[in-house]
Amino acid sequence: MASPDQDLVPALDKDGVRLTVDDTLATVTLTHPAKRNAQSPAMWRALAEAGRLLPGSVRVVVLRGEGKSFSAGLDRRMFTPEGIEGEPTFIDLARRDDAGIDAIIAEYQEAFTWWRRTDLVSIAAVQGHAIGAGFQLALGCDLRIVADDVQFAMRETSLGLVPDLTGTHPLVGLVGYARALEICATGRFVGAAEAVSSGLANLAVPAAELDGAARDLAAALLAAPRDAVVETKALLRGAVDRTFEEQRAAERAAQTRRLRDLAGLGE
Repeated sequence: MASPDQDLVPALDKDGVRLTVDDTLATVTLTHPAKRNAQSPAMWRALAEAGRLLPGSVRVVVLRGEGKSFSAGLDRRMFTPEGIEGEPTFIDLARRDDAGIDAIIAEYQEAFTWWRRTDLVSIAAVQGHAIGAGFQLALGCDLRIVADDVQFAMRETSLGLVPDLTGTHPLVGLVGYARALEICATGRFVGAAEAVSSGLANLAVPAAELDGAARDLAAALLAAPRDAVVETKALLRGAVDRTFEEQRAAERAAQTRRLRDLAGLGE
């Protein structure tokens, strides 16, 4: 897939990750199409760095992958005894104490967490395979638009592992516990039609229209006042953990802030 931001000067371009910024819109592109955008610790560090580099003007972030697949999951070298040069292998990880393993996985997870910041709305534009870590990276975003050839799968359990890159919480929130368990435990593929009907995806389009659909959604999000979007996102994100009465109170508090701001009486 051709890059929609090819005329912009990258703010970051390394280890299979390119970040470009066009005023209020940022685009993060996975740039290893020959490897189906397979993920490595170096890519995760670059993704985390992309989040840190976003200027305060950015309101919407589009995440996309070059080529036929969004991301086919972990670089297969991570499953070998040799691993990836300069990175701990799975065996190296297993030999560390609990705190050591926890610290490394926590570092890896940073690439998957910043997409849900309340000051941003993130959109994953997903085509082809989104397997394991690729699936979890798409789940890290607020919204997902998929091509009609998309194939989601969570293969970690089939390999004797668990999904540990922050994907389990949003997956259960989107499709419910029973379907999330079935998807993870079987490792089966989820196509475009099921992704939309189950709530995994907001919209499915022909592959050739994927980037355009993501840009259209970004434009629609940018049309609304920023502070209202930020407050609304915070309200919705917190709703699941609040009681009905707590949510009512949160709505009142948020609306009070908006009314005072619109009236020029904000702090």
